[in-house]
Amino acid sequence: MKTIMYYFTGTGNSLAAAKQIAAELGETELVAIASLADTPGIIAPAADRAGIIFPVYFAGLPAMVTSFAERLRFRKGTYVFALATFGGAGAAPALRQLDGILCQNASRGLDARFRVKMPGNYILMYESPQGDKQKTMLAAAGTEIARIAETVRQCQRQDLPSSIFEQLVHTLMYGWFIGRVHKKDTAFSVTSACTGCGTCAAVCPAKNITLVDNKPVWQHRCELCCGCIHTCPVLAIQAGRKTENWQRYRNPAITVAELKAGKGNAP
Repeated sequence: MKTIMYYFTGTGNSLAAAKQIAAELGETELVAIASLADTPGIIAPAADRAGIIFPVYFAGLPAMVTSFAERLRFRKGTYVFALATFGGAGAAPALRQLDGILCQNASRGLDARFRVKMPGNYILMYESPQGDKQKTMLAAAGTEIARIAETVRQCQRQDLPSSIFEQLVHTLMYGWFIGRVHKKDTAFSVTSACTGCGTCAAVCPAKNITLVDNKPVWQHRCELCCGCIHTCPVLAIQAGRKTENWQRYRNPAITVAELKAGKGNAP
């Protein structure tokens, strides 16, 4: 059976999950959602199974994933699943949000909804887990992703239990976040340590960064994936003084070259 999985990633968690599932299933195509952002029209995957892999932002969908989901249409008989990777806010409301979009636009919802906890990267609020804590979290995630892959292989249905707390976070915070997300790049600044290497611009899935005089300038169409600040090789990008001493995070299974390729750039 052929599988196609669409993924959105900032620092690699969702891509790492997608790669692991693809390795378990075989005959799987991985497509970066960011690579389709400038391609208009309906997206109709020609596959027996179709998956959407994405991170959770304030218990909801990234803006780019919402726009992508509205364009999806599925042929009859396709098994459709979604996997949400999350660090802090819960994933059930985001998956429910995605299901609602598909029901409205594609006339069908998800056959299965999955979630897996992975190290968070929202450095505007907290430092990502490091050391043994990070390793333990990623090992547990790998075990859960393997289980998910087997469920997908068998095309089994799966729902998630609802959570009043997670839904409350979504209700109170997601609208505030998504209404401001594109201009949240004003939180980022660059120090004199910048070498003008362009890594930040190359990994940005929203193509939100241009180099002016060899320094990054944000264009206010940010997805707040935090890829720029986490992948800067000299830690020149900051989000206030608190981040100066915080460690950066990139999923260790994913290279910077893969993050660049995820937006259509050459590795």
